[in-house]
Amino acid sequence: MTKQTVAVIDYGMGNLHSVASALSHVAPEQQVVVTADPAVVAAADRVVFPGVGAIRDCMAEIKRLGFDKLLREQIATGKPVLGICVGMQALMEHSEENGGVDCIGILPGKVRFFGENHQNAAGNHLKVPHMGWNQVKHNDHPLWAGIEQDSRFYFVHSFYVFAEDSDMIAATCDYGVTFHAALTRSNLFAVQFHPEKSHTAGLQLLKNFLHWDGRA
Repeated sequence: MTKQTVAVIDYGMGNLHSVASALSHVAPEQQVVVTADPAVVAAADRVVFPGVGAIRDCMAEIKRLGFDKLLREQIATGKPVLGICVGMQALMEHSEENGGVDCIGILPGKVRFFGENHQNAAGNHLKVPHMGWNQVKHNDHPLWAGIEQDSRFYFVHSFYVFAEDSDMIAATCDYGVTFHAALTRSNLFAVQFHPEKSHTAGLQLLKNFLHWDGRA
């Protein structure tokens, strides 16, 4: 039996080692490859699209390397694709970050700023970026198998995703506003949090992804 290959897209933004090592940890029988080579991504059985940093810089590299087109093509093949953090935000249509940046536009919706004076319903000040552990309310998608409702995941972000299509919402999280912590459409799944930093629940989600057939 040939090893399944997981391609982690490398466009120079973020610590991809922690993502790759977490994937290898939960599925040692699969081959995890960090790559900037479109041919390697196209040949892989699954694709992971991570990202950290400013969206303008991320989008500039994504477009320069042709990964915007490549991601569309890979999603169209039906293979499972996972977006993480800024990787999720880059899949949306537009971000308010850096004065406004057009993103890849695979998923309908916008990326919004929490705000300079962000508060909860009681009027208490909330720090931005939203950094640390927070509870996630999820639906019954296969990637949530074995993960309890209201499990805590690790977040680091000043901007949040708000999707236009409610059918895409796979999970929500509250931080002064209710934002979309995970989105899905057919064989694409994307999360705002860092599963590779989220201990048991995060590793379970990665394990679920590595055994997912791409169907909801």
